[in-house]
Amino acid sequence: MPETSNYFDFYELPETFRPDEAALKRKYYALSREYHPDFHGTASAEKQQEILHLATLNTDAYRTLSHPDQRMSYILARHGLLEEGKQALPPDFLMEVMDLNEQLMELEFEPDPTIVNKVETEVNTLSDTLDVGIEPVLAGYEGLPGDARPQALQQVRTYYLKKRYLLRIRESLSKFAARS
Repeated sequence: MPETSNYFDFYELPETFRPDEAALKRKYYALSREYHPDFHGTASAEKQQEILHLATLNTDAYRTLSHPDQRMSYILARHGLLEEGKQALPPDFLMEVMDLNEQLMELEFEPDPTIVNKVETEVNTLSDTLDVGIEPVLAGYEGLPGDARPQALQQVRTYYLKKRYLLRIRESLSKFAARS
């Protein structure tokens, strides 16, 4: 097994947003057994340290790759697309979010379950539209030729950042919903 911090290489899987979940789990369990410290108790201290590192790498890789949002963040970060200060989003989306935030600010002063439901519906509709729009890109990413991947990754990055914005709005909404 090559020493690497690329989780896909570590699991001998292609970089994809839609990995075979069963294959991922099988690889995790196989490596968990192979790198279990109890099986290497008589090895040298150096070998035991290496096994511990590989066991930790295995756990980290599985946690990241088995969770869709963490996997997406991981892939984008590997390609340098989540660097601070480079998070520009389309103006039309920012206007929609600004409108939703203004409605949230109004709720600060006047809690109103009707407005909470209205904003929640708008956020869900926006979110569903984003999900439907990105699905073909996520599903087809693995099959893209190398020169087409950067454009797909930019689309995924925009999707990811938009979903993060909507998540923050959802978190604010849940606070208002709890109050009303």
